[in-house]
Amino acid sequence: MATIRVGLAQLNVTVGDVDANAAAVLEALREGCELGCDLVVTPELALVGYPPEDLLLKDGFIEDAAVALGKLAAASPACLGVVGTALAAASGLVELAEPTDARGEALEGVGTAHRGSANAAALVGAGRLHGAVAKRQLPNYGVFDERRWFAPGTGPSFVYEVAGAAVGIAICEDVWIDGGPAAALAAAGASLIVVLNASPYSRGRLEDRRSMLKHRSAETGCAVAYVNLVGGQDELVFDGASFVLDAGGRLLAAAPQFEPTLLVCDLELPDATGAVSLAELSEPRPTRAPIAPPVIARQLDPIAEVYEALVVGTRDYLHKNGFENAVIALSGGIDSSLVSVIAVDALGPECVLGVSMPSRYSSEHSRTDAFELAQRLGMRCVSAPIESAHAALSSVLDGVLGGVPAGLTDENLQSRIRGVVLMGISNETGAIVLTTGNKSELATGYSTLYGDTAGGFAVIKDVVKTLVYELCRHRNERAIARNEPPPIPESIITKPPSAELRPNQVDADSLPAYELLDPVLIAYVEGDKTAGELIADGNDEALVERVVGLVDAAEYKRRQMPPGVRITAKSFGKDRRLPITNRYGAPWRP
Repeated sequence: MATIRVGLAQLNVTVGDVDANAAAVLEALREGCELGCDLVVTPELALVGYPPEDLLLKDGFIEDAAVALGKLAAASPACLGVVGTALAAASGLVELAEPTDARGEALEGVGTAHRGSANAAALVGAGRLHGAVAKRQLPNYGVFDERRWFAPGTGPSFVYEVAGAAVGIAICEDVWIDGGPAAALAAAGASLIVVLNASPYSRGRLEDRRSMLKHRSAETGCAVAYVNLVGGQDELVFDGASFVLDAGGRLLAAAPQFEPTLLVCDLELPDATGAVSLAELSEPRPTRAPIAPPVIARQLDPIAEVYEALVVGTRDYLHKNGFENAVIALSGGIDSSLVSVIAVDALGPECVLGVSMPSRYSSEHSRTDAFELAQRLGMRCVSAPIESAHAALSSVLDGVLGGVPAGLTDENLQSRIRGVVLMGISNETGAIVLTTGNKSELATGYSTLYGDTAGGFAVIKDVVKTLVYELCRHRNERAIARNEPPPIPESIITKPPSAELRPNQVDADSLPAYELLDPVLIAYVEGDKTAGELIADGNDEALVERVVGLVDAAEYKRRQMPPGVRITAKSFGKDRRLPITNRYGAPWRP
């Protein structure tokens, strides 16, 4: 039997910051070697960041990645590193399928970076580049567009001898296919499959990964070492949670969620026979320092997991885009309270400014709640009453319309005044405006363009209203468990939700109760059910028609909203791309 020590480098990298990413990879390789690792594996495309999107269509970007890889290889320590990167077919390191048109005929003159590049795992160590393996299965669903950017790998399935063990290399989607590349690696003699991943977080995704890889381990008879990215990239959050399974599918080691780390694990594997040799790197070490027993990090509970994703996604979006401070409209309501707590946990209270902007309709308890929340969080809160602006703009519209605006026009006017105030503060201070709309509101159009939707980042745009309440209770319970005062006043959680844009207004005046609304929204938006299917499932017909009509009519609004953290398998954005002009299944629309 061979003993191989594997290090899984769970990294937080930034798309396009190739030199900084290379430095982080090199540091992980060196740390792994110091700990006696024979093999250190990074996540998918760690060198260029994931997803690089149409940067991959720039020949210069691929060339810069190749230069960085060459420098990394030259500086690499003695152990074998498997580094995720993008490689051009012209490099000679990868074999790719020829680009073809819809009829399967070869395309002439296709640029290097346009379907002539690979999502690859490069093998480095002992100061040189040894080769590369190209991803074969290219996902093209949800947030993935890899067939736009890459050509699939071809050629034989190579298995490498490392420390006397036979190791196969796969990249993310390659292991999700029954009888696919992983099975081919096992047939070629692999006893360990290392998998490089950039698998975005969504609720329940970790259980899916572990279940699938236990199945893959059973299919192949191989141990599996799975390494994943961590951190935020635009709307995506990567949760890490790297892990190692033995050949029987038993969990041997697991890294924490959402935290950069190096997970190290020793594996006992059959001796390699007939593998492609990397002799200068793969000799078993006669002696090395023992390591602590493998760590199996505690998995966060479902609500804590969502909360941490929101914090990490917010922190990385701001910091990676050069923002140090945030400004939030503090209404004293549940949504702005949750966004404020997330922002403080992500950035620190000194970096978050709350602005209370009462109108003639704002209740005294809402103003009090807003300042109480800010005090508990240790963040600054200022008051900017909008009554004078409201009166002035109403007068302007009166001159145009021949009457003082009322109803929805007046409600939206207040919201837009608040948006102007926040954006003015943003312009003057450089702080980014965090919007406070939740998924239930954005889905149904219960939001004001250029008002409460105005801002740079929508923290809870993928969080339905009922989940907002669960997250607030979770954050308070977490504080109590730490003997800290709960940050969100109970009065904010218990009062009926209201935009307070007219006397005695509550959300239920305009929307179904959230307990009824959210399940229908989830089934329609995330489950892609039609109205007819929802009714056939037993939902009230009037409720379904009302909700579906609201969602479809608000598509044009959502196209104009800022990005926000994705925590479900189908958020508004790249996951869900529907036409604005659309009459399908909606006879009640005009």
